[in-house]
Amino acid sequence: MYIAMNRFNVNAGHEEVFEEIWRKRETYLDQVPGFKRFNLLRGEAKEGITTFLSHSAWESRDAFVAWTESEAFRKAHGDARSPSGTLAGHPVFEGYEVVL
Repeated sequence: MYIAMNRFNVNAGHEEVFEEIWRKRETYLDQVPGFKRFNLLRGEAKEGITTFLSHSAWESRDAFVAWTESEAFRKAHGDARSPSGTLAGHPVFEGYEVVL
């Protein structure tokens, strides 16, 4: 199994807007072979920033890479912009092979 995560640093006061964008967003993940599940995780606020993680589980790294090269990925990310001032920097990707 492969876990793919993006870390988003959201400026204080913009958390609800960020969450609403994800609630309304069509991800098309259910159309992609190898997709297992998705969670949006909200961390604690520290120094004016709340960390969110998009967390997806895949059958394999190859399945995840195929998703990133798919039309479904392009459609899901085509209008996935947050309003100005929402994010404190660009998202940071982390990928992990599950060993246990």
